[in-house]
Amino acid sequence: MQPRSVMEALRLPPGRFLTSWWPWRSLAYLTTGGLVGVVAGAVLLGLLLAGAALSLVVIGLAGFVAAALSGVAVARVERRRLRLVDDVRLTDPHRAPERPGLRAWVTTRLGEPATWRELGYTMLMTTALCWLDGLVVGLWAWVVSALACGPLYIHDSPMLLVLTGSVFGVALGVVLLYPLSAWAAARAAITVAVLGPRMEFDPRLTEVARSRARLVDAFEVERRRIERDLHDGAQQRLLALSMQLGLARLELPPGAPGSEPVGRAHELAKEALAELRELIRGVHPKILADRGLHAALREAADRAPLPVDVEVALPTRLPGAVEACAYFVVVEALANVAKHSGANRARVVASLGGGRLTVQVRDDGRGGADPARGTGLSGLADRVAAAGGTVALASPAGGPTVVHVELPCGS
Repeated sequence: MQPRSVMEALRLPPGRFLTSWWPWRSLAYLTTGGLVGVVAGAVLLGLLLAGAALSLVVIGLAGFVAAALSGVAVARVERRRLRLVDDVRLTDPHRAPERPGLRAWVTTRLGEPATWRELGYTMLMTTALCWLDGLVVGLWAWVVSALACGPLYIHDSPMLLVLTGSVFGVALGVVLLYPLSAWAAARAAITVAVLGPRMEFDPRLTEVARSRARLVDAFEVERRRIERDLHDGAQQRLLALSMQLGLARLELPPGAPGSEPVGRAHELAKEALAELRELIRGVHPKILADRGLHAALREAADRAPLPVDVEVALPTRLPGAVEACAYFVVVEALANVAKHSGANRARVVASLGGGRLTVQVRDDGRGGADPARGTGLSGLADRVAAAGGTVALASPAGGPTVVHVELPCGS
């Protein structure tokens, strides 16, 4: 697999790395970085001085505005120059002006947080980063040239010693390509961190998040209503029917014409009652509402087809939506363990800290779990995401498989 950045290339064997283009691309990146920084610094300083000298007139204000917008141009160059050491393509974060014309463009740019991040990057680059780039490249070039070019200017020393120094200089220059490339990778990481895409504040996104939270709460309320209706309504009627059929079955003498159909109806009623109880437990288990997550997880572990160790450290009851999400995550994860992992034992750990509920399900199976294969993991991740949480999966071939879930518990 070909490396896509100098950071990945540094992990290659020395022979492959040193014979690739990555060291020389790093050298080009740092060299051009020094040049771009010096030029940008000179232009920025000139604009600021012009603005200060002409601050009483409109031209002075234009100079300050141009200095503020200089980061936009520098950032555009930096995003293109980044391709020397990283194949990542940084998208332009600026939006198109609502109206045509220079004034609308300037107004739009000055109102964007990305413009001020780019100006900050430009200031950092012109005051520090470009000089560090030049220092790294200059030291490398000086060491190599001073040793490798010894025969050109050293005439009063033994030629064998001078040639040995030249060979050592070439070898040292090759070795120093590693720290040079490492600095290029660090510079690229700084560029990506500052100029890379990020989610800006958008009131519409805030409203979407609030709407999702309201939908989750409404869904949880509806789930509890359905559980209550099934438990207090259909289940009680079905239980009464089963009891009546049982009594009728006892009243009929053995061998009576109706004893067999009544007995069969009684068995079907009991089977339907058991299925309804499982359905109610799946909608919202009563033990979860009455006794909390700790007891519900222990019941889920007892019903699992393999031994499950449960460790729960919860000092208090959690919000209903959080408990329900955590419970169904564990139930789904244990179902996956039973169906797909071939495990002999599983373990469930739940703890509360930093305002977040952490739930971990671990098994000793064969591993290799993949959400893309439709094992229920994608649905589990969707359920957690709807509650504002995160899911991490570790399942190397040969096991073990660990599902790590974190759910926010704030009000």
